[in-house]
Amino acid sequence: MEGNRADEFRKSAQKSDDARDAGLETPDDIVRYDNICYGKDNRWNLLDVYHQKEVDAPRPAIVSIHGGGWVYGDKERYQYYCMNLAQRGFTVVNFSYRLAPEHIFPAALEDVNDVFVWIAEHGRQYQIDTDRLFVVGDSAGGQLASQYLALLTCKEYRKLFDFTVPHDRLTVLGAGLNCGLYDTKRFIMEAEEDDIIFHYLNHDRETYLDRMDTFSHVTEKFPPSFIMTSCHDFLYPYAEPMYQLLQELGVPCRYRVYGASDRTDVAHVFHLDIRLAEAALCNDEECEFFRSILDTQMHN
Repeated sequence: MEGNRADEFRKSAQKSDDARDAGLETPDDIVRYDNICYGKDNRWNLLDVYHQKEVDAPRPAIVSIHGGGWVYGDKERYQYYCMNLAQRGFTVVNFSYRLAPEHIFPAALEDVNDVFVWIAEHGRQYQIDTDRLFVVGDSAGGQLASQYLALLTCKEYRKLFDFTVPHDRLTVLGAGLNCGLYDTKRFIMEAEEDDIIFHYLNHDRETYLDRMDTFSHVTEKFPPSFIMTSCHDFLYPYAEPMYQLLQELGVPCRYRVYGASDRTDVAHVFHLDIRLAEAALCNDEECEFFRSILDTQMHN
């Protein structure tokens, strides 16, 4: 996939996202802190924090990792979805990260790590309870989320990377893995040479394969996860195997498939369309899963 094809993908995705979010505004009950720099790149290493107006102490927080095939997307495309989550009672961190092909692997993952380092150091100033974190990610963001959670919970996996993960400075209690890619090694081995993932991997199938192999580094310490997909999600085949792996490891998890064969509008990352009834149902159920984890923690 050449650079101009990446540009075409970006234009197409932006047109779709613009149509989805047309007319949406910041809700009256939400406070937002915008464009906080969390890393060295002043263009891409920016994050927003959202929470309800009445919040005056650290709250359980959701960190959202956006999708976009590793080549597209930013926090502006996810702001309404993330503020919608904040309306469900969470503080939400919404951030941009460096994109391929301009920034190849592991740039995006390094940026995810820098966000968590920032949260460990500054989170409580923005009503983030660093001991009660949740992570959500969809599509390529689901890949990044599952990979980063594996890094947080698997010492052997961390040895493959040259950055320091703040695994002992914060606590991730749960995850929402939405329409994502998880068995990345399988995906890479089966992908055509022009697949979009090779922009991220610099057209090199072999060099990065071990470090991209999340599945082999998921352990029983992986956080409880809500795994969802839809009948018309093109990454549907990757959801149930992740659920089965976590079940085999004894990790509490829930698996949901939304939509129906005649509902083509409930497709890949449908949950971002906050005006869609199925999106509201999915996001409600995912946040309720997070609350159940908080309830269990409180009573233990």
